[in-house]
Amino acid sequence: MRSRRSTLAVPGSNPRFIEKARGLPVDEFFLDLEDAVAPAVKEEARNTVVAALNEGGWDGRTRVVRVNDLSTHWTYRDVIEVVEGAGANLDCVMLPKVQDASHVQWLDLLLTQIETAMGYEPGRIGIEAQIEDARGMTNIDAIAAASPRLEALVFGPGDFMASINMRTLVVGEQPPGYTEGDAYHHILMRILLAARAHDLQAVDGPYFNVRDVEAFTRVARRSAALGFDGKWVLHPAQIDAANEVFSPGQEDYDHAELILDAYEYHTTVEKRGAATLGDEMIDEASRKMALVIAAKGRAAGLTRTTAFTPPDR
Repeated sequence: MRSRRSTLAVPGSNPRFIEKARGLPVDEFFLDLEDAVAPAVKEEARNTVVAALNEGGWDGRTRVVRVNDLSTHWTYRDVIEVVEGAGANLDCVMLPKVQDASHVQWLDLLLTQIETAMGYEPGRIGIEAQIEDARGMTNIDAIAAASPRLEALVFGPGDFMASINMRTLVVGEQPPGYTEGDAYHHILMRILLAARAHDLQAVDGPYFNVRDVEAFTRVARRSAALGFDGKWVLHPAQIDAANEVFSPGQEDYDHAELILDAYEYHTTVEKRGAATLGDEMIDEASRKMALVIAAKGRAAGLTRTTAFTPPDR
C-alpha cells in the first residue's frame, strides 16, 4: 500500500501554493477542486491542476485530485478533464461526501471509460472515498466494498460534525461540554473497521487550528493509536508531526523485525508454532501484529539497527 502518513491539501486554483507544495516532505498531496476553490473559478482550476500534474516535480509522492461531490454539476467534468488531461501523472481521484456505494461505482465506471478511450492501463487510477455525513457512515461497509480501485477511506470531520448537529465550531476538537471519553471514538473506529475488513487504508481528516502543532499532535495520536494510516495536513507546520506520529519508533520497528525473524526461524528450523524471543512468548498472532509495525516502518523509510541471532541449539 502507498504511504499516507501525511496528506497535504493544496488549493487547485492557487499556483503559488501548488509550487510550494512540491518542496514539502509529505507522503501524499491532493490538488483540491472542491471546498478550497471558489465556485467562480472551479472550471479554470481544472486547467491549473492538469498543468501542475503534467509539470511533475512531485518526487514519488502519491498524486491525488479531489473532485467536487456528486450533488454538484461540476463533478463529471472534473473527472473527464483531469483524467484525460493528466491521467498518466495521476495516482488517485478523491471523491468527497460519498453517501452510498453507487457514488464509488459511478466514479469507477467513468474512470474505466476514460482509461479505455485514452489508452491508459485499465484500473490503474485508484479512488479515495471521503465519509462526511451520517448517511455515508451508515452505508460504510457497502462503500468499502464498492470497487477494486478503492484504496482508502477518509474521514471528513467538518461536514460530518455539521451533519449530526455536533455542538462545536472547531474542526477536529472535542465538543464543549463533552468531558467523558472521546466524542469521535465510535466514528473513527467505524471507519477503521470498514477499511480493514476490505484491505483499505484509513486516513483521519484535518485539524483546523493550523498553528497549534501541539494540539494537532494530540489529535493525531488519537487516530494513530487506533490504527489509522495517516492524517490530513493543512499547513507545513503540521507535516513533521504527522510523519512522526504515524511512523513507529525505531525501537518498536526493530522489535517488530526481530519478532518476524524469530518466528520464521522457530517455525521453519525448529518446527515450533510458538516460541520465545528473549523473555517474550511469540506465536502467529505476534507475527501478524509485527507485520503491521514492520510495514509502517519500512514505508516510513526506517532501517533496522538490530539483527536476529538464532539461539544455541
